[in-house]
Amino acid sequence: MHQTLIDCETLLAHLGHSDWVIFDCRFDLSDADAKERDYRAGHIPGAIYANLSRDLSGPVIPGKSGRNPLPDPESLHRRFCNWGIGPKVQVVVYDSGPGSFAARLWWSLRWLGHERVAVLEGGWKAWNSQNLPLSTEVPKPVPWRFPLQLQEGWVVDAETVLQASTNPEVRLIDGRGADRFRGENETLDPVAGHIPGARSLPSLSNVGKDGQFQDAEELRKKFEGVLAGCAVEQHISYCGSGITACHNLLAMKHAGFAAGRLYPGSWSEWITDPKRPIATGVA
Repeated sequence: MHQTLIDCETLLAHLGHSDWVIFDCRFDLSDADAKERDYRAGHIPGAIYANLSRDLSGPVIPGKSGRNPLPDPESLHRRFCNWGIGPKVQVVVYDSGPGSFAARLWWSLRWLGHERVAVLEGGWKAWNSQNLPLSTEVPKPVPWRFPLQLQEGWVVDAETVLQASTNPEVRLIDGRGADRFRGENETLDPVAGHIPGARSLPSLSNVGKDGQFQDAEELRKKFEGVLAGCAVEQHISYCGSGITACHNLLAMKHAGFAAGRLYPGSWSEWITDPKRPIATGVA
């Protein structure tokens, strides 16, 4: 059973296996349909396309929710079951970047109680660099069903984050780029800065230039430095809209840590209420 990362060689050996399901999570924040067009032009054989906005996010409520709120868990569970995920199915997920969109699906399945899910190391770029098989055929999955076992305590709301921001026993970890954290280069949201008390840990630092994840021991040292004695279960990961925070949670799992908590609304939800405090500069 693969629960964090999987390499191209292993996936290649299992192409076409009925108990393996592959998801293509390529996505472009500036054009929600662009990567689905790319998917139709070529993808890993058997891969199902999962669109971040349509499939992995719930409805956006202007002035209240973040940019990519979590879907209703029951609806999300039905979607995954319709995609052919049963209790013993191994799921593999990839995207065309460092793995952030793939990590959102990885985290979502685990949140619903399905642990047999892993992100492809290096993703689409690694697969292509090895000249491995591609397909333009869109699969027709046979519905299956895995038990819904929602992981209690994995998701927190803004009120919990507000309380955590002044609690020395809880660590808030911001997965956005350091410049956005400091409030110097906000390109996606109307207000710049970060949640007071948070520490910056850009998700991009989890991977090298080749898109491969850092060694598990190196990741562990990095996270231990940011946690600074805080129990990993007590930390809360957030980012801009609940995407790159999942990448940090994946990296933590790869490094051997237990599950942390996710604030899915993240910065884009936090700033919808002008009464919530913000900070800028280095934490």
